[in-house]
Amino acid sequence: MHMTLNRPAALPLLRWPRSPAWLVPALFLAPAVLMLAVFLLYPLLSSFQLSLLDWNGLGEQGRFIGLGNWLHLLHDPLFWRALGNNAWLALFSIVIQLPLALALAVLLDKAGERSRWLKIIYFLPLLMSSVALGVLAKNLYDPNFGPINLLLQQLHLDGLAHDWLGDPAYALGAVIAVVCWQNVPFYMVLFLAGLASFPEDLSEAATLDGASEWTIFWRIKLPHLRGTVRTAVLLAIIGSLRYFDLVFVMTGGGPEHASELMATYMYRTVFSGFQLGYGSTIASAMFLVVTLIAALALRLSRRFQTEV
Repeated sequence: MHMTLNRPAALPLLRWPRSPAWLVPALFLAPAVLMLAVFLLYPLLSSFQLSLLDWNGLGEQGRFIGLGNWLHLLHDPLFWRALGNNAWLALFSIVIQLPLALALAVLLDKAGERSRWLKIIYFLPLLMSSVALGVLAKNLYDPNFGPINLLLQQLHLDGLAHDWLGDPAYALGAVIAVVCWQNVPFYMVLFLAGLASFPEDLSEAATLDGASEWTIFWRIKLPHLRGTVRTAVLLAIIGSLRYFDLVFVMTGGGPEHASELMATYMYRTVFSGFQLGYGSTIASAMFLVVTLIAALALRLSRRFQTEV
């Protein structure tokens, strides 16, 4: 006789409730969102709040004046002059920095491994502190003992020697020259990264078909760098609108506000003029201008990309 044993029924497995699909990405993004909220969103909202006050930053919080600071900003000639100087800086950053950076990147890419030390040398200006670079530039531009004027005098070109940082006609140009020299290496590295992803088979095939190096660059390599160029233009515009430290060390916005930028004007308004409310208005206006131009540039870039 065979006896059958009744086995106890298997217990059901315990299962955790299924989490929604968005939960895991949200947990990974939470620290970054928290950092942005604390160090970006909160100061930004505080700046807009302070722009509605008439306050010197000392003692109790000032009185509420609504849009008074904003109305004053619209009729402030110094702010519009600072905005114009930022626009000139952005224009020359695109016209000078990007072509020089692209030319250096093409030459260094063509040289290959032989240009390894040159890449390091060209990258050195970007590694320098902006404050140290500003002090160095002030010494170079010194009207009495600066190497630039001394060299011009040695070449019997005394008529070209100027008080570069003390003359309103030359101060902004002198500052722009130093800014471009400092930032060219950054865009050079950006273009080198773009050229590194270029397939050499296309270049070799074009060479076999009889194309010159200039034709290969203009017809093949440059279209390949179209996305990199758009990114570089956007970064140059945004960086120029937010520039502060180097200009502040070299000229402080002078002489006669000739090199005044929005950031230097905001700094002097708050810490020298003790107008925290109006300074916050300038800072908020800077944010709006940078955001608007960045959004417009991205929109134009996407439209151009779809058309191409």
